[in-house]
Amino acid sequence: MTTTLATDSRAHTATPVLPTADAHLTLRPLPTGDARITGGFWALRQERNGRDAIRGGYALLEAAGNFRNLRIAAGLETGDATGPIFMDSDVTKWLEAVAWEYGRAPSDDLLDLQREVTALYAQAQAEDGYLDSVQQIRGKGERYTDLKWSHEMYCAGHLYQAAVAQHRATGDTGLLEVAIKNADHLVRTFGPGADHKQDIDGHPVVEMGLVELYRETGNRDYLDLAHWFVDARGHGIIERAGGEPTYFSDRVPSREATTVEGHAVRAVYLAAGAVDVAIETGDAELLAASERQFADMMATKAFITGGLGARWDWEAFGDPYELPTDRGYAETCAAIGGIQWAWRLLLATGKPVYADAIERLLYNAFLAGVSLAGTEYFYVNPLQQRDHAHQDENRSPAHGRRGWFDCACCPPNIMRTFASLDGYLATATDGGLQVHQYATASLGSVEIETGYPHDGHVVVTVTQDGPLALGLRIPAWSDTTTVSGAGGEANPAPGTLHVIDREWTAGDTVELVFDTTPHRYVADARIDAARGQVAIERGPLVYAVEQADQQGFTVDDLTVDADAPITEERQDGLLDGVVTLRVPGHAPAEHVQAAWPYRRLDASRPGGADHAVDATSVDDAAGSDGATPHLQDVTATAVPYYAWANRGAAPMRVWLPLAR
Repeated sequence: MTTTLATDSRAHTATPVLPTADAHLTLRPLPTGDARITGGFWALRQERNGRDAIRGGYALLEAAGNFRNLRIAAGLETGDATGPIFMDSDVTKWLEAVAWEYGRAPSDDLLDLQREVTALYAQAQAEDGYLDSVQQIRGKGERYTDLKWSHEMYCAGHLYQAAVAQHRATGDTGLLEVAIKNADHLVRTFGPGADHKQDIDGHPVVEMGLVELYRETGNRDYLDLAHWFVDARGHGIIERAGGEPTYFSDRVPSREATTVEGHAVRAVYLAAGAVDVAIETGDAELLAASERQFADMMATKAFITGGLGARWDWEAFGDPYELPTDRGYAETCAAIGGIQWAWRLLLATGKPVYADAIERLLYNAFLAGVSLAGTEYFYVNPLQQRDHAHQDENRSPAHGRRGWFDCACCPPNIMRTFASLDGYLATATDGGLQVHQYATASLGSVEIETGYPHDGHVVVTVTQDGPLALGLRIPAWSDTTTVSGAGGEANPAPGTLHVIDREWTAGDTVELVFDTTPHRYVADARIDAARGQVAIERGPLVYAVEQADQQGFTVDDLTVDADAPITEERQDGLLDGVVTLRVPGHAPAEHVQAAWPYRRLDASRPGGADHAVDATSVDDAAGSDGATPHLQDVTATAVPYYAWANRGAAPMRVWLPLAR
């Protein structure tokens, strides 16, 4: 194994998606190294992620047995495999995080960790390129015998993504050589032709990995195989192998599907891979299908946080508008996959709606999955936790965030997303730069200063003389936006890309002021779980009422008014600094448990002796006129949803019932 280090000592910040020069795109990612978060909200989270989470991840993977599996497969130890079949994927997601973090903040200790684990992968790999440590140990020579569950190509896909990240960020080729050897093995094994296996992995991600490996190496075989895997869906392969086709996103061909269904993470990973294929091949039909599916997902299957996946059962998307609040699944990995999908659609089409979706997913669905410290995680992200919630299953938020999971897909996925976040801020065109996500950052020829997301004021400074078409996303939530400075003054419409095309002088500034007024939102009437309730948003942030901030009442009993003024208060000492919202409402001093938890809507009492016991019980609890007793006016304090459970896993709710 040969290893070379990039001779350039500059930090190489992340470019997780780097389409080829011939790709069919509207926008292009900024070149590697051109985007850098330099301060503010996201810089703090990246710092903690790199300092504590990524470096601490090595010990967690060792303790969980991931590295031991590789050592056994390499012949360095003996014994049985530990953990789920997909244990290798946790390591490669962590390796990807290490690579991007090294690009963000170069450090010898990160390089040492990367090279140590990369060498272990090379030792574990079979001569013909096959690599899956758990299957190598348990399968005793068998391969690809149960692809719907074995995750063998899923692990390969994450390997390819880590190898590409390592090469781009550090210049090392060690993992790239392992990935190429494995991908060549897949090309020889799968695809069209009588001498190949016509089979697909039950958990997509290999499609994204193969396309990115094609982009890094120029080997067209990898793109062609990814295209075949995408088009093989929906033709009965998994059903004939005994799998339920909806769960595996295999019921309808990718280019014919009108929505997403089944296991949420599998579905969005497949969709992101399909867009990668469409970008590189010019497959307009496949791209149009993906746009259609994304639009339907956001219209009928996304929580207000952007969270994806309604059901604990099979970690699945449910039916249209099936979006329960307290049992909503909204797996953190699904949010990450949704961001990856939306980013690819943004590159392909240039439509601001995808940048808006990324923002919602980032601040609410993704960020809620990790503690402020950056080292504890939620696997699932419901929009409500009840009083006296039972700590049952390992993934239950009632435990609070956990340092690791038996199925540890989410923690290293979060690590790699934080470490690569710089690459999702902006894009470029010939003569143009488009800013999609606002953070204190250096983006090519501009620098940005902002207190976003808590502050809607953004200052953009151009750092080079010359012509530039500067595009600035105007969020759909900002009712009124003022753009002033170089280029004059404008009030662009929400949900658009405002472009200032002019000759610039270094030091010219543009100021944006977004309207962050808090607003109440109601759900579509078909979302039964949220009917008769409101959620509150301020700027890009969804808010939640958490028990830690309330006095004299329990969150479960709160009702709020539809139109009472909401006031704001900046609290720099709370939850790393947030804007809290004061929401007028009503609640009893304590909840009285009735013998029967239902009562008539009208004020009449049931008559007759036959009803006496029930009526007395109900009326004692509800009052003789059927009204809730002893209601008091209260003011609830709401905090950003992403910050809940950092003071214990107490009752919380996003959707607040309206007072009668």
